[in-house]
Amino acid sequence: MSVVAIVGAGPGDPGLITVRGLELLRRADVVIYDRLVNPKLLDEAPATARLVFAGKSCGAHTLSQFEINALLVAEARAGHRVVRLKGGDAFVFGRGGEEALALAEAGIAFEIVPGVTSAVAVPAAAGIPLTHRGVAASFAVVTGHGEAGAMTRVDWSRLARGVDTLVVLMGLGNLRTITETLIAHGRDPSTPAALIERGTTEAQRTIATTLAELPDAAAAAHLESPVVTVIGPVVTLRSRLS
Repeated sequence: MSVVAIVGAGPGDPGLITVRGLELLRRADVVIYDRLVNPKLLDEAPATARLVFAGKSCGAHTLSQFEINALLVAEARAGHRVVRLKGGDAFVFGRGGEEALALAEAGIAFEIVPGVTSAVAVPAAAGIPLTHRGVAASFAVVTGHGEAGAMTRVDWSRLARGVDTLVVLMGLGNLRTITETLIAHGRDPSTPAALIERGTTEAQRTIATTLAELPDAAAAAHLESPVVTVIGPVVTLRSRLS
């Protein structure tokens, strides 16, 4: 029985996949990949490898999570070397844990290959350090996606005042709600903020604004997912570091 590798493909730039991830990709029989995986990475798979798209976007899932889990198990039991290629890091809002559990319950051996998460890499590519001496000593990463009530499980009151830098992933569609909630719980409306579209890629765009102006700035710029939102005083360092 073959080993399944759950591989983090990085935040967008194909050069940011890990050496181990690239090694496994180049030996794969089957590659099951997500929407945010850079297409250039698929060229690294063997010409004989079967490529299976399993991407998800808001309201449109090519395969359900149950179907993806079943596919991983079936391909492994067929004796194939399987790479599950996921954007960023599979264990940071990537459902990698769910897939690993499904494999474990089926008795399938698997390997987790950490990826460079967009939560850290995208702000860095935009010249925004999440921590900086004298400016920010803490940061938190939160999902802004409302699917399955994810946002309702977030303690926004603590996030509003308890961390220096807040990074929101998948929050474009709920940006106004997120902004209003943070302000209602005590975050200063004038807090520096930034929106980073398609970070680490050639199409990267960064919009610097304030917390209160985030929704209007996103609309005016006609931003499209993926967008990483950074809220905190570290955003002011961008002008000197980008």
